[in-house]
Amino acid sequence: MKASLVLTILGPDRTGLVDAVADAVAGNGGSWQESRMARLAGQFAGILRVECPSENREALEKDLANLGDRGLTVMIAHDASLAEAGGESLSIDITGHDEPGIVKRIASTLAGLGVNVEELQTSLESAPMAGHLLFCTRGKVRLPDNLHPGGLIEALEKVGSDLTVDVQ
Repeated sequence: MKASLVLTILGPDRTGLVDAVADAVAGNGGSWQESRMARLAGQFAGILRVECPSENREALEKDLANLGDRGLTVMIAHDASLAEAGGESLSIDITGHDEPGIVKRIASTLAGLGVNVEELQTSLESAPMAGHLLFCTRGKVRLPDNLHPGGLIEALEKVGSDLTVDVQ
């Protein structure tokens, strides 16, 4: 039987951090399933899911905790996946002028509609030929059974007068 763990890792960015995590996982017979990692403001931040033989779980958790000696903080959660939720899964792409509170307004709109955010990436990008910054978000959401994609687009476009919303 396999144990599935979800890890969040954070520490000052430097060479070899991913290798140290991968070494702990592989050293315990583990398999790296999926991850998202980035350098943010000089910090290395990541979230990943790994699997290992159940009998190696405690040893893996100990080895991951020992990465604190290398400046990494590792938080471990046991995968408690529920059966696949109902509703349609969509990719969203939202672009508009950057302004304070835009993420809050988008998040509140999604929550108010009962939409589950499964993945979300945000960035600021230079507007072509305009010189100002555009807020961009891309992600995956799962709609509740009573919401259709057109309703989601309509609600999100009301968040800001200049937002472009695309769902697939």
